[in-house]
Amino acid sequence: MIVTVTLNAAVDKTYYVSGFAAGAVQRVRRQIAEPGGKGNNVAKIVRLLGGEAAATGFSAGGAGAFIEERLAARGIGTAFVRIAGESRTCLNIVDEASGASTELLEEGPTVGDAELAEIKEAVGRLGAQASVVVLSGSLPAGAPADLYAELVDTARSAGARVYLDASGEALALGIRAKPDLIKPNEEELARLTGRRRLEADHWTEAAAKLHGQGIRQVCATLGRQGAVACMDGKLYRVIAPSVSTVSAVGCGDAFMAGMAYADELGLPAADRLRMAAAAGAAAAMTDRAGELDPAVYERLLDSVEVLPL
Repeated sequence: MIVTVTLNAAVDKTYYVSGFAAGAVQRVRRQIAEPGGKGNNVAKIVRLLGGEAAATGFSAGGAGAFIEERLAARGIGTAFVRIAGESRTCLNIVDEASGASTELLEEGPTVGDAELAEIKEAVGRLGAQASVVVLSGSLPAGAPADLYAELVDTARSAGARVYLDASGEALALGIRAKPDLIKPNEEELARLTGRRRLEADHWTEAAAKLHGQGIRQVCATLGRQGAVACMDGKLYRVIAPSVSTVSAVGCGDAFMAGMAYADELGLPAADRLRMAAAAGAAAAMTDRAGELDPAVYERLLDSVEVLPL
């Protein structure tokens, strides 16, 4: 089983309008509401790939109940810590005339010591039943910056392999606990290795540097450029298939889901990367985070190139 941890879960709501303009009355042509947050997206993709997933994190109010109900309807186990307040809503306004999108992101509820103790207990309990625990996304208000480092230790002590997908200080402090896998993007890869930006010929060098700090698998996602990875001392370049992108939102979560599920299946490194890249590419062809067409994913598998370096 794959367990996902989403500490700042959200209702992802998308409004589709025509000719969006600030200061004007807009008619919403159609709308979508889905359980969101990076870890929840991972859980949804794992299920679509055929795996078993359980989701935990913080959940609050009616929005939190909506998140849990929708995940359960997809066959995902839910074990959220209920807290006071209201889980956030992330609103994306898509102008169908121009293709432009505008995002409005709520902050979400605040957590304290009692809530933090509960989530650590939940991660330990679920980690004992999991092959992989995936920690993803931003930290909620009130959480210490090193919370991911603590949760890495908690999940590992329970016997699970631990994947981390975060950014900023939460990622920088989280990697001190040496998770089994991290998935930085190009910007995060540069920051973690002390650079303002990275040229393409330095991507693998940067991944190897992080691997040398005790992180067994470093998979850096690079958008249309695919990915680079350093896994168990070996370097790989991943060339993703060319697809007609509808939305890039959630593609990294799909990549992480593919890696985690392939790990659970016991596949070798090259096949894990192939599954991850195919999942990310298939997700790019949908308009919702945490979605893909399994038939499209299967078709894309043979189009992914994984090159040992």
